[in-house]
Amino acid sequence: PGPFPGLCPGWCPRAVPARGRKSRHDPPAKSKASRVKLPPPVDPEELLVVLERYRQHRLVLSALRAEFRAEVLQKKQEERLAAEGSVEELEEHRRLMAWNAKENARQQARREERVRKEKEEQRRRKLEIAEKQARKWEAFLEEKEKEVLQLQEEAKNFITPENLEARIEECLDNPRNYNFAIDKDGRIVKRTVLS
Repeated sequence: PGPFPGLCPGWCPRAVPARGRKSRHDPPAKSKASRVKLPPPVDPEELLVVLERYRQHRLVLSALRAEFRAEVLQKKQEERLAAEGSVEELEEHRRLMAWNAKENARQQARREERVRKEKEEQRRRKLEIAEKQARKWEAFLEEKEKEVLQLQEEAKNFITPENLEARIEECLDNPRNYNFAIDKDGRIVKRTVLS
């Protein structure tokens, strides 16, 4: 059956196994041919909640790991310094750490002062912008009031049903001729006679 008859009587590398997984080129089974694989439905709100909780969990774990790592490193360093028997180095380290803490506090105070000034400046700019907008709005309202007053003034000359007869009589009494020609300077050159 194979090249080595005593080792594997029922198996040959050239023979295809009768049972086992299909290769990637085999077609799907007839019973599975029309099957459409759909992923399970996911509630979007629940997915957002779960993702947020996982993110918070990872943040907490990374913070804890960093804290424990810092503790272990500090203990190792203290043990190393203590094993060396160097009290001076330990004292120097403590003194430098105290100086570092003071410097950090000073920088924190400077940072808070800078942030306070930036907030104050931002608040001042917002107030200036609000005042500018208020002035613009007041100017806009004044302009609109002037337009309304001008329209009210012009409305006195409007033709209404009450003064319609008088205006018609006035137009008939004073005819105007709009049939004329003008030159480049705007002077009337030629005018036709009213009939």
